[in-house]
Amino acid sequence: MDGFGRRLAAAISRRGPLCLGIDPHPELLRAWGLPVDAEGLARFCDVCVDAFTGFAVVKPQVAFFEAYGAAGFAVLERTIAALRDAEVLVLADAKRGDIGSTMAAYAQAWAGDSPLAADAVTASPYLGFGSLRPLLDVAHAHGRGVFVLAATSNPEGAAVQRAEAGGVTVAQSIVDAAGAVNRDRAPEPGAVGVVVGATLADPPDVSALGGPVLVPGVGAQGGRPEALGGLGEAEHGQLLPAVSREVLRAGPDLSALRGAAEAMRDAVAYLA
Repeated sequence: MDGFGRRLAAAISRRGPLCLGIDPHPELLRAWGLPVDAEGLARFCDVCVDAFTGFAVVKPQVAFFEAYGAAGFAVLERTIAALRDAEVLVLADAKRGDIGSTMAAYAQAWAGDSPLAADAVTASPYLGFGSLRPLLDVAHAHGRGVFVLAATSNPEGAAVQRAEAGGVTVAQSIVDAAGAVNRDRAPEPGAVGVVVGATLADPPDVSALGGPVLVPGVGAQGGRPEALGGLGEAEHGQLLPAVSREVLRAGPDLSALRGAAEAMRDAVAYLA
């Protein structure tokens, strides 16, 4: 199997640079006329899978599945499998981060041979970038990707992420560390990406990352599709805008949901 970086580049080339979120928030379930339980969760995901077939990347938000316990995880496993059967890359938005044997266990769950393992997973480096080494190693061994939180849009994040250490911001140091991993594994296309919020006024420089940049917050959260091209002087084809609510609120009608997704893909096509 090709590494994640190569598979992602091919998917973006064929299907456009858009990551669609599956965020089954209780308010969305109710808006779709679905029960707020595991059955409603499953029906919501089935519609999303059908609507998003043919797109490059889909990102299930793990927290909304965890809320239903074992039944929710069963729906997540089924959704991941269905998307991958449709040849859609799956990014599990789990934001895991820990140390030692615990991080190693998370690595096996989300990047190993577990039914939860997707093509890529999000991770938090704020116990130190080095704490992610078990996840990075397992992901590399299995041809998967890791998107590391660098600069998020929430106001509380700035106190840590914009603090300076060694003359650079913490966020920039994370981008630089991810870039170093990608350079170590060259010439394979970088499989370690970073997460940079779409609404940030002063994002870190990602020009030397050598990997993908997931840009959440497009649409309902205020990020403008037409304003993403200059983010940190990113390399052409490196940006992966992520959108969820802006598209999901078009459901539950399948054609309306797919139409909203296609419109957003068209809006960011210039980034490919």
